[in-house]
Amino acid sequence: MAKPEHKDANSKFSPGQEALCKLWEEHVRYEFSTRNTDDTLATMVEDAYVNHIPVLTGGTGRQELREFYSKRFIPQMPPDTEMTPVSRTVGEDQIVDEMIFKFTHTIPMDWMLPGVAPTGKRVEIPLVAIVRFRNGKLAHEHIYWDQASVLVQIGLLDPAKLPVAGVECAQKVLDPTLPANALMRRADQSQ
Repeated sequence: MAKPEHKDANSKFSPGQEALCKLWEEHVRYEFSTRNTDDTLATMVEDAYVNHIPVLTGGTGRQELREFYSKRFIPQMPPDTEMTPVSRTVGEDQIVDEMIFKFTHTIPMDWMLPGVAPTGKRVEIPLVAIVRFRNGKLAHEHIYWDQASVLVQIGLLDPAKLPVAGVECAQKVLDPTLPANALMRRADQSQ
């Protein structure tokens, strides 16, 4: 997986903000590249929590997070996982990262698709991570994505029958010139 580049030439972060970015990128490297639970946890406060908002997976505190990372998250990350940075907002104690998250659903992914057998389908979704820091470590992660888009792309939701979209959601984040309002036009035609 390529190292994300989040800062353009005109961006200026304070030394404290740079430290947050460095710690967050280190945390992500331990999750996705080195795949090391202990190193991942070492970047977090003792009472940290992780909440994957669409499916309520994650954990609170060192024991739950060790269980989650070691059994449900790190080993259940597809080998072709990619993250493409879109934007980063950095405050004094928080980072908001917007990215495109891509993978092929070749292994069980209880953290994102609990109870869904691998489909072999390619998935590309916008994902937002809101990361709060305390005392120089991660205190919480709120991770958001459009679960309906995931379910469309793996074949569990029929976008022809519901007001949902698949890979188009990720594509439009990267290319805002792509058409908007297709679902509304479709609805207008069916009335």
